[in-house]
This record gives sequence, structure tokens and C-alpha cells, in this order.
Amino acid sequence: MRLRDLVTPLLRLNERGLKETKPSETKMSGAGPVVAFSHVGKPKWTPRRYDTLVEEGYRKNVVAYRCASMIASAAANVPWLLYNGKGEELESHPLLDLLDHPNPMQDGVSFLESVFINLETAGNAYIEAVQPMDGQSPTELYVLRPDRMKVIPSEVGLPMGYEYSVNGRVTRWMCDPITGESPILHLKHFHPLDDWYGMAPLEAAMLSVDQHNAAGAWNQALLNQGARPSGALVYAPKDGPASLSDDQVTRLRDEMDQHFAGRRNAGRPLILEGGLEWREMSLSPQEMDWQAGRDAAARDIALAFGVPAQLIGIAGAQTYANMAEARLAFYEETVLPLLTRTIAAFDHWLVPHFGDDLALDFDRDEISALTTRRDVLWDKLQNVDFLTVDEKRAALGYEARKAGEV
Repeated sequence: MRLRDLVTPLLRLNERGLKETKPSETKMSGAGPVVAFSHVGKPKWTPRRYDTLVEEGYRKNVVAYRCASMIASAAANVPWLLYNGKGEELESHPLLDLLDHPNPMQDGVSFLESVFINLETAGNAYIEAVQPMDGQSPTELYVLRPDRMKVIPSEVGLPMGYEYSVNGRVTRWMCDPITGESPILHLKHFHPLDDWYGMAPLEAAMLSVDQHNAAGAWNQALLNQGARPSGALVYAPKDGPASLSDDQVTRLRDEMDQHFAGRRNAGRPLILEGGLEWREMSLSPQEMDWQAGRDAAARDIALAFGVPAQLIGIAGAQTYANMAEARLAFYEETVLPLLTRTIAAFDHWLVPHFGDDLALDFDRDEISALTTRRDVLWDKLQNVDFLTVDEKRAALGYEARKAGEV
């Protein structure tokens, strides 16, 4: 009996009652129905405003933008490889052609860059596979905006489908309630408090992003005032009324804004009438330790993304002895795990459409940052005398020699 025949009665609980189902005959998550119960068949909204997150944390923050772009560019430019069931690399295959040219508007690198940037900024990335007819292999892949996509939970704790909304028009893709098979691939970072959506590194960095943006806005306001700290006009007449009239106060403010504020008026002498005196009041940027606070926020943002601060030019970020070590740490701790997770998802979602004995991988030899680590391994194996040549080749990821090959 197939698993589908065992589980199908459970999906009809609302129509036929609990007596139709024997718990011992079904193999599924016991927590799944509990998780999905309150949202079955209804799109579940994301727990935050993605557009606000991206506006403040990606478009308006140079550090977060640089971190997300670095990760996406580094991961997208690593070549992908395809192997058959015998472990032999395939130089040409329809799947490789699809990954190189996923759709008419994007090449393979720009396609993956958009996937990874969505992951870093939204915590979720959605890819649609377009099949000409049922049963045929996909011929196109498209990246869908995370803010337009909603997950539709099912009764068994798996997505029932996905709903995509653009300008009032809604498109739905349904999922197999047993296997989860769907034309939509949902990649996400782990979220400890959400069952359906992922948590972005940008979300974890938002407090530091707000601090960094506030420091930048403060600096811009200071420059708009001629890079001079604000002060006070003190009115202390020797005779006459002790305070200015409302009209006099308004005229002074207008004259200050018109003739002395802004970059063009920086350094212009202030002409004061009798009884007026200018006094400095604000602390200088150095006294407020403005730059140190801004650098600390930038380091926290880079930390949330997993990017060494040295790689994005933060002053005083000397955690690593040199740039080579920082790049090595960036790839080993951030880029390679991201690639590994993504390829595992593609192996489960896309590769079976092209054959059961195929597997994707990425070419580590094309990553220049790993050259030092690879050279050390080569030197160690070269000096080892208790391994055969074929064992050394296997340790480096090469196939054994063919018969008669020297």
C-alpha cells in the first residue's frame, strides 16, 4: 500500500470524522496539524513589513547593502557541477543549460544573486519552475519577490500552496500534501518563532542599522548647517525691554536660515545687532564620540551577515592578521554553508525532474580564497609516504587512475 493511500483518509477528517482514521496506520508529524490548525487554507502573512525592512536596511544603509551584495556575488559566481550516479562529472546536460540560462531576462549568475539577496534581506527566497506540460522537465526558472508571496498552510503541517499577489491579481500554486512537491521552491533561513517564514540577517541587524542611519542623518544635518555646531543668540540689552517681540524673533530666525545656514553660507560672518551675543552650546562630534559609535554599529551589521569587518573597510577592524585570512573566513563560514544549503534544496526540488541518479555540487577549485588552504593540503599529501597515489587523488577529490594510466 502506498503512503498516499494511508494518509488520504486523514485529509478528509472534516467530511468523514475521526473514526475513519487509525493513528497506527499513518506516518506523519504529530505536531504538524497542531501548527497549521488556525491557518488551514488561508494565506499566512509575513510577520513584518518587508518593504520597510529593505528601505531602511538595504537601500539606505551602505554597510548592509555591501554585506548582502558581497555574499550574493561571491556565492553566485562559484560554478556548479553535475554528477551522475557513478560519480562522474557531466560536462553538458539540459539541467546545466537551465541553470546557465534560467529565463530570457537573466543569466545564471544574476539569477542566483537575486536569490541570495532575497535570502539575506527577507530571510525567504522563492523560485518558480515553469514546465511546458505536466511530466516534462522545467524549461525556465524565475525568482519571485518575497513581499508578494504568502504561504498557505495545510492540515498536515506542510504548505498547501503559495499565493502571489501583484496589483490585485492573485496567482496560486498548489503543493502535494504528502510529498510537498510544488513548482515553487521556498528557501529560508531558520526562524525560531515562525513555522512558515525565515528570519533574515538584516532583521537581526536592524537595531544597529537604525543606529548607523541615525549617525549618518546627524552628520548630514551637521553638514547642512555648515559643519558648525548649533548655538544660541542671547539677548542682553543694556537698556530697553528685556525680551524680543514675536516679530523680532521671527525675523531673526528667517535671517539665520536664509543667510547663515547651509553649505553655501559656511564660514560667513555673523552680524549681530546691539544686545545680541552668539554662544556655542552643542558638543563637538569628537566629544560625542560620533565616529566610534558609527563604526561599532557597522561592525555589528557585518557580524549579523557573517562578513568580516575588515572586508568592508571599517577602520580599526583588525580581527584577522591579513586580508587573505579574512577572505578565507568569509568563504568558509558564510559563503560555502549558503551554497551547500542551496544546492541541497535544488537536489531535492529540481534535479529529480531530470533524472534520479543526478546530483549537483559546486567547484571548490574555482574559489581563489581557498587557494592557500588547498596548497597546504597538496604539500601535506605530497610528503606522505604511507598512502598510494590513488588514495592521495581521492583525498583531493579526484578519481582513481584508469588502467594503464601513469
